[in-house]
Amino acid sequence: MIGAVVPVKTLPSSKSRLRPWLDGYSVERLSIAMLSDILETLRQVRAIDRIAVATPDPRIAEVAHKVGAEVLSTSVVGLNPSIEAACEVLAPTADDAALVVLGDVAGAQAADIEALLDAGARRGVVLAPSNDGGTSALLRTPRDTIPAAFGPNSARAHRELAESAGISFEELALPSLAIDIDERADLEKFASSAFAGTRTRALLRELLPDLAT
Repeated sequence: MIGAVVPVKTLPSSKSRLRPWLDGYSVERLSIAMLSDILETLRQVRAIDRIAVATPDPRIAEVAHKVGAEVLSTSVVGLNPSIEAACEVLAPTADDAALVVLGDVAGAQAADIEALLDAGARRGVVLAPSNDGGTSALLRTPRDTIPAAFGPNSARAHRELAESAGISFEELALPSLAIDIDERADLEKFASSAFAGTRTRALLRELLPDLAT
């Protein structure tokens, strides 16, 4: 079984690096649009058995429910502890795989997710890096084969954890997962790409019409 989780912060704390260009309400709308696009993509991947959003935010939970995802309401502090708590629910046995996709890769395409899953058909770790050295998506089979280490330079951290554990590791450069939207430059890269993310694109046309979307 493959369980997929998208961890999402509270809306008021989301995307602080975008707030010089967008007001708080617009940033919250953008976070919701990105999440909706990601969940829609995950729902297109037939190999995924369960899709959940891990969040303490009731508005994010409502969005997840509307799209048809499970909601794992978490009071656990910190991104990685909340990811581990969610993966324990979604992938409880040694035969289960846990996929983590961050909530800011709005352009994620089903074909790239499927490529990640195909590469992870055996036990071990597969990840898709972001352009800034982070990890946009992480597949672990089983879920506790290495600990989640999301944060700055997390692609390297996950690689080193796998090497230390002596387990299979593969890093795939998947274009639609490379752009994680944290800053204005990321919005520009996303807007000029040919990737998915219809809700996010529509909102950007409204909020930042100078971007070519």
